[in-house]
Amino acid sequence: MTVVVDIGNTNIVVAVEKDGEWNKPFRVFTDTKKTGDEYSVIFSSLFASRGVEKDMVDKVIISSVVPFLTRSIEKIMTRLFDTTPIMVTHSVESGLVKSTIPQELGSDLLCNMAYAHTHHQDGPVMVIDFGTALTFSTVSRKGEVLGVAIAPGLVTAVNALFGATAQLPQVELKVPDTVLGRDSMGSIRAGIMEGYAGLVERIIRKTEEELGERVYVMATGGLSTTISTLIDRLDELDPILTLRGLSLIASLN
Repeated sequence: MTVVVDIGNTNIVVAVEKDGEWNKPFRVFTDTKKTGDEYSVIFSSLFASRGVEKDMVDKVIISSVVPFLTRSIEKIMTRLFDTTPIMVTHSVESGLVKSTIPQELGSDLLCNMAYAHTHHQDGPVMVIDFGTALTFSTVSRKGEVLGVAIAPGLVTAVNALFGATAQLPQVELKVPDTVLGRDSMGSIRAGIMEGYAGLVERIIRKTEEELGERVYVMATGGLSTTISTLIDRLDELDPILTLRGLSLIASLN
């Protein structure tokens, strides 16, 4: 059994995988003000609620884009399962060509591309991750990291509107009935959802123009399911793609 931990800017996502079967991931709000003891209590309780015990776990793997929490969570997992976690860095075996991995590439994007390349090797693959940031990560058929495009995530954009304007409300994002919004909520949904759908399609098109070939497109992240109905070019939708990438890297190391 493998425990995978994805420490993101908004949530820490944890799941357990055994022989390709996954439990339902649980999410903990990322809070750098919490102490290690507080996180220890939270994780201990959550694992106990899922019936996950120390002697059931063979491996633990952690990806983190929040340096302040990385060491603390690593210590907690070591203590809970009496094993040294695999930390995702550029030096781990991932199936990607190491010499092509940019120095600043986040470990979550590394996991995304590792799984995407292993999953689809017939041509270049792009992973679109609808998270705190909206990221487009493209890998070649040979496993070369071709590059990444980054934009503010959908919720990040909405929160920026809410925080910077006095009269605009905070909005639950869902597909709008029309782009001609008649109230604040409808107008924001139209602008964000339809606008981001156009952004995604343009990035895909420009990527294919630069590469001179069709790209297989996979989508993941919190809002991928919601916005996918507006984007024709998504070939595959996998809400736990990053976690699958973590499990894959754990099996290679």
